[in-house]
Amino acid sequence: MAVEIKRSSVAGTLSLTPLIDVVFLLLIFFLVTSEFEEEERRLDIVLPTATSAVPMVGKPREIVIDIDETGEIYMRGQKTSLQELERLLKASVASNPTQQTAVIRADRGTSFQPVVSVMDLCNQTGISDYSVTTQEGPPPDTAN
Repeated sequence: MAVEIKRSSVAGTLSLTPLIDVVFLLLIFFLVTSEFEEEERRLDIVLPTATSAVPMVGKPREIVIDIDETGEIYMRGQKTSLQELERLLKASVASNPTQQTAVIRADRGTSFQPVVSVMDLCNQTGISDYSVTTQEGPPPDTAN
């Protein structure tokens, strides 16, 4: 005698569409809330030390300007001249006139002139909220 197996009507109507929707919503949620590595901070720069340094907290629309030990200026990971940097800063201020900030990351081996030039460009283009980053460490040895 053959055994007859009846298929349930519930298994035949199981829809995967809501499950796929939930998976895509979770994927979008995790993509939006994850923090991506900023390409501006990929340059290998040795920051000077300061006793009162605080960790750098990323602001939503800050510009990161790097200066390496030879005094070369980088923005968005690409070498930039002062004229090109001025153009980029003006464009940033035009798109974000009230809240534009800049972070200047200079190697401790660089001379002070490139840092002053970048700070001057920030003032000329209307960015008054800029900072020079340091890393926490022991105070520099001043005894010679």
